[in-house]
Amino acid sequence: MEPLKHECGVAMIRLLKPLDYYQQKYGTWMYGLNKLYLMMEKQHNRGQEGAGMACVKLGTKPGHEYMFRERAEGKDAITEIFGTVQKQYSNLSAQELSDAAFAKEHLPFAGELYMGHLRYSTTGKSGLSYVHPFLRRNNWQAKNLCMCGNFNMTNIDEIFDKLTLQGQCPRIYSDSYIMLELMGHRLDREVERNFAEAQRLGLQNTDITRYIEEHVLMSNVLKTTMPGFDGGYVVCGMTGSGEMFSMRDPWGIRPAFYYMNDEIVALASERPVLQTTFSIECGDIKELQPGTALLVKRNGACSIEPIMQPSPQPKKCSFERIYFSRGNDRDIYKERKQLGEQLTQPVLKAVDYDTEHTVFSYVPNTAEVAFYGLLDGFKRYVNEQKINRIEALGRMPTRAELETILGEYVRSEKVAWKDIKLRTFITEGNSRNDLASHVYDITYESLQPYVDNIVVIDDSIVRGTTLKESILRILDRLHPKKIVIVSSAPQIRYPDYYGIDMARLEEFCVFRATIELLKERNMHQLILDTYYNCKDELQKPKKEMRNCVKDIYKPFSVEAINVKIVEMLRPEGIEAPVELVFQSIEGLHNACPNHSGDWYFTGDYPTPGGNKLCNQAFVNYVEKYYQFEQKF
Repeated sequence: MEPLKHECGVAMIRLLKPLDYYQQKYGTWMYGLNKLYLMMEKQHNRGQEGAGMACVKLGTKPGHEYMFRERAEGKDAITEIFGTVQKQYSNLSAQELSDAAFAKEHLPFAGELYMGHLRYSTTGKSGLSYVHPFLRRNNWQAKNLCMCGNFNMTNIDEIFDKLTLQGQCPRIYSDSYIMLELMGHRLDREVERNFAEAQRLGLQNTDITRYIEEHVLMSNVLKTTMPGFDGGYVVCGMTGSGEMFSMRDPWGIRPAFYYMNDEIVALASERPVLQTTFSIECGDIKELQPGTALLVKRNGACSIEPIMQPSPQPKKCSFERIYFSRGNDRDIYKERKQLGEQLTQPVLKAVDYDTEHTVFSYVPNTAEVAFYGLLDGFKRYVNEQKINRIEALGRMPTRAELETILGEYVRSEKVAWKDIKLRTFITEGNSRNDLASHVYDITYESLQPYVDNIVVIDDSIVRGTTLKESILRILDRLHPKKIVIVSSAPQIRYPDYYGIDMARLEEFCVFRATIELLKERNMHQLILDTYYNCKDELQKPKKEMRNCVKDIYKPFSVEAINVKIVEMLRPEGIEAPVELVFQSIEGLHNACPNHSGDWYFTGDYPTPGGNKLCNQAFVNYVEKYYQFEQKF
């Protein structure tokens, strides 16, 4: 119900031909710039807190800029940054604007390498200084580095210590800046390695520079930078000398897809983005595999190279399939429909198999595809019941009997409407809560009061805030016989540390309900035992730690936790009984077989850092709340 955020969306384009080629074939040298804009707009769902873009121009003369960057904050950041670029061309004549040679020599962002980024913060930090891409400048073109990424690291403290031991002093404590500095340091070493080799060969002055630019290996930079990081990531970058790269984490947690032909190399966080932007088929696009990097050299030579040993058990993020990625991907659409269809039996049970008096709907807008799947499941069930009733007659049915039997259908309505995103200009708590209750509205008289059940499906239930403050209240205004809230995802029990903004256990309604059950049943000791077990685990080497938080869920069934969630979230004064139905873990894996990253549901983190931070989160929770409640 509550929108999740995660970091982030990336887009890269490398033009493999001179700018005048695109001017002649496509009518504009801005082909790369325009395609970058489309790729970023098509990924607007992945970040609305900020956006940035960068460009590298090859073959510039000394004294002329060759790296360009624009960044902005806010949901309109894409429009703003591209508008700023276009303003720089506003005083040009039509002849100048269509002259690729003039653009190449005189205009900013008239280059061959482009990179874009869309940001959702996972750290709570804001400000333009946190918006990607990040830039590290140097008088040597090959030492200039521009970097962006879709990532979140669990061990930034360890990397920070490593940098400071080397004598470096990072300006900002964040995974983005620290990665930039570490990678920049390794890029410096790679340039110096080639400098020494050029000298050994007897080269001097600009011949040394040319040698360096022709022989820099970004694979070396990545191999010496990335092994220390624990997290989920797709890291993208460009150097001032024209190297371009993108690398995916060894577990495949964060997604990346690429396309290449003789004109361009392009990479994005989602496959349909490339399909739409370049009018290509699904089969033309390849997925960047875990632990590998897409590398494009200064001369345009492209390669896919292994950087780190991929995990034998990849853990591609299942939330990408359930929620984050756009649903127009061929496979994601099918998976989301299946997630909905698989819930047919538990929803039938929840409405006591009364399909005649049940209305189906969904919470806009990300649950719509799962809703279609659930409808398909119920249509099949109703059709089977019709067949059974006809067969049970034991004779040729009359027309009236057929009309009665065939007249039954699955009823669906658009019951919930999402109207507005409320702003925070009102700070008084009660006023804010009252406004929050009006984020959603209903279609009045869309069901028969006190007779019809209402089944509403959503993609996930995280905090439960919107359920409590809005959804349940407005659905009750329709006076349904029963409200059934369905989640196409399983119960979210554990924090994510790889890019989604849910890092505290107490944010989750499932966790809060479980703690309440432990208190009610006088199982305080399990809470304390888990606390001390977490403390003990945190003293071990990270690779030996287990996730102790799993222990608190063991005494309870999913159904028992569901009942407690309803009790906690049920607003005062509503009349209709409420039931929750969640996707099962088995159902998730069945629908999304190639994306087994399910740590939010199971606590099975793909990296040691996940176990460490989850244990720490429970310690933090107990130490925060224990002082206010005597042994809970």
